[in-house]
Amino acid sequence: MPKPTKGVNISTQRSRETRVFWDRTGFSFSESKVQRQMSGTSLLPARSLRLCVSASKVCFLGLFTALLSACSVGPDYVKPVDTAPQSWRIEEKKSADVANVAWWKGYGDKVLDELIEKALKENKDLLIATARIDEYAAQYGVARSEFFPQLSAGASYTQQQTFQTLGKPLKINQLALNASWELDLWGKIRRGSEAARADLLASEEGRRSTVLSLVSSVASSYIGLRDLDKQLEIARQTAKSRKESLDLFQIRFEGGVITELELAQNRSEYEQAMATIPQLEKSIALQEHGISLLLGANPGPVPRGKSIDDLPIPLPPKGIPSDILQRRPDILQAEQTLIAANAQIGVARAAYFPSISLTGLLGVSSSELSSLFKGPGRMYSYAASLTAPIFTAGKTASQVKVAEAQQQQALLKYQQTIQTAFREVEDGLVEQNRTREQLAAQKRQVAALRTYASLARLRFDNGYSNFLDVLDAERSLFNAELNYSQTQGDLHQYIIGLYKAMGGGWGL
Repeated sequence: MPKPTKGVNISTQRSRETRVFWDRTGFSFSESKVQRQMSGTSLLPARSLRLCVSASKVCFLGLFTALLSACSVGPDYVKPVDTAPQSWRIEEKKSADVANVAWWKGYGDKVLDELIEKALKENKDLLIATARIDEYAAQYGVARSEFFPQLSAGASYTQQQTFQTLGKPLKINQLALNASWELDLWGKIRRGSEAARADLLASEEGRRSTVLSLVSSVASSYIGLRDLDKQLEIARQTAKSRKESLDLFQIRFEGGVITELELAQNRSEYEQAMATIPQLEKSIALQEHGISLLLGANPGPVPRGKSIDDLPIPLPPKGIPSDILQRRPDILQAEQTLIAANAQIGVARAAYFPSISLTGLLGVSSSELSSLFKGPGRMYSYAASLTAPIFTAGKTASQVKVAEAQQQQALLKYQQTIQTAFREVEDGLVEQNRTREQLAAQKRQVAALRTYASLARLRFDNGYSNFLDVLDAERSLFNAELNYSQTQGDLHQYIIGLYKAMGGGWGL
C-alpha cells in the first residue's frame, strides 16, 4: 500500500465524471489506488472488490476504535476529602418536629405561605435561573450530538462555458447526502460531554440555591415587616399615652399647679414619641417595596397575617449531623463546577493527539433536471482523514495550563464553600442560642420597667416625688419595649439564617 499523501483526500465515485476531493485538514487513503494494486491479482469483479475493500476498512476502523474507546486523556474526577466537624459547638436540648414539611410552614401563617408561593412563581431571579437550566440542557445536547455521525443534504446547479468551446454550455444538477463522523479516540468528546453534563447539574443546583435564598428572603422580610409593625404600634401607644399626660399637664399648668419647666419636659417626651412614628412608617413602606420586588410585582402594600408576638419560635432538632451540609445547593453546585473544570483538562490535552474523521457522500448527478433520478448518474464517495498537530507555538500547552489553573480555582472555591457553610451553621447556632437568652432577659427588664413607671407615676400623683422620676421611668420603658421587639425580630432572622445555612432545614 503506498504512503498516504498529506494534505490530499482522493476519493472515487461511480459517476459520469471522475471527481477529486481536496481535504486541507489532513490526509487519507485513496480507494482507487488500493483497488488498482489489488485488481491485478484478483479475479473478483470491480464491484465485489470495492465492497471487500470497504468492508475491510470498516472492520479495521471499528476494531481500532474499540481498542481505544476506553482511552480518555485527562484526569478522572476524584471527590476531594472534606473534614466535616463531628459535632457542633452548641447543641439544642429540645427539638421541633419539622421533618417532611417546608420549614416556613412551622410558623403557621397562611399569609406567609401565600407570599412564598407567589414568589416561587413570579420572582424574576428564579425565572432567570430556570431559563439558565434550559440553556445548559441545550448545550449538553450539543455536546452529546458529537458522539453520532452528522448528516446533511445539499443540492446544486452548475452551468459552465469555456472560451475554447463553442458548443452549448455544460450543465450539472446534483443532489447529495453528506455524512461526517469524528472518532473519539482520545476522549475529547467524552470529556466535553462530561463537562457539559456537570454544567447542567451545576445550573440545577444554582436554581435550588436561588429557591433557598428566595424563600429565606421572603420569610425574613415578612418577619422584619411584622417587627416594624410591632415597633410602630409601641410608638403610637406611647405617643397616645404621652399626649394624654401632656393635656393633663397643660391643665395643671394653667391652674398654677406645676411649673412651665415640668410642662416643657412632658412636651419633649411626647414629641420624641411622635418623631419615631414617621421614621418607622418610612421603614415599613420600604420593607413592603422590597417584598413586592421579591414577589415579582410592582411596589405596593403587603398583606399581614400573624403578629410577631403570635409567631412561634421554632427550635432546631438535637444533634444536627454534619453531613446535612451535603444538601446545601451551593456546595453541590461548586462540586459540579469542579467536575466540569476537571473534564476540561482532558479536552485541552486531547489537542496533543491526532483526530480521525470519516466522511461520506451519496447522491445523483445529471446534466438535465428531468433525468436527475434516472439513468446511471448515481455517485458515492467515502474517506477517512487524519489530522495531527505538528507545531502550535505553545498554544496547546498554554490551553492545558489554562484548564489546569481553572480546575485549581474550582477546587479551592469548593473547599472555601464548605468552610463557609460550616461557619454559617456554627454562627446560626450561636446567634439563635444566645439571642434566646438575651430576649428572656429583656422580657424581664420590660416587666420591671413597667412596674417602675407605674410606681413613679403613682408617687408623683401623690406628691412624693418630682416629675423627673416619671420621665426617666417612661423613657426607659419606651426604649426597652422597642429593644425587646427588635431582639424578637433578630431571633427570627437568626433562625431563618440557620435553616438556610443547613440547606433549607429538613423538609425543603
